[in-house]
Amino acid sequence: MTPTLTIERPVPADAADLSAFAVDAFTATFGHIYAPADLASFLNDWNSVDRLTQQLADPGFAIALNRDPAGRIAGFAKLGPVDFELPAGHGRDGAIELHQLYVAEAAKGTGVADALMHWAIAEARARGHAILYLSVFTENPRAQAFYRRYGFTDIGRNPFRVGNHIDEDRIWRLAL
Repeated sequence: MTPTLTIERPVPADAADLSAFAVDAFTATFGHIYAPADLASFLNDWNSVDRLTQQLADPGFAIALNRDPAGRIAGFAKLGPVDFELPAGHGRDGAIELHQLYVAEAAKGTGVADALMHWAIAEARARGHAILYLSVFTENPRAQAFYRRYGFTDIGRNPFRVGNHIDEDRIWRLAL
């Protein structure tokens, strides 16, 4: 059953709130893994207000969020062009990437992730894409189980840089 949670499209004025949310969500889940300088470098680039402002204005990206009853961001998802190297036999034609799907700790288990995933799949299809890719950390079994539930399959390795630290991520694929 699809969760009945309100999904909204943020505007460039929401970039600062999205950035702060993304920094908090990433740090809560993965911050303990990295040296402070590596984490700061990654967060200042990957989740910067400037980057999110540009992506919010770029028609190649689609971003959606859910707010809790107090109006705080409970989760967000971002689709955009595929930006990692794909394994042999897999191409970018007709493909889009789920760059981020973050949920606040307090919102985990409430259906926010499901609502955002339903939005991401529907949005990718509405944009005419036949393939949805994502990259997930090998040490994140909860996320892997979540994506597996939606039919994603692991197709190969993706080295993911956080500052000077290289994580072992896996590329997952869903045929739409």
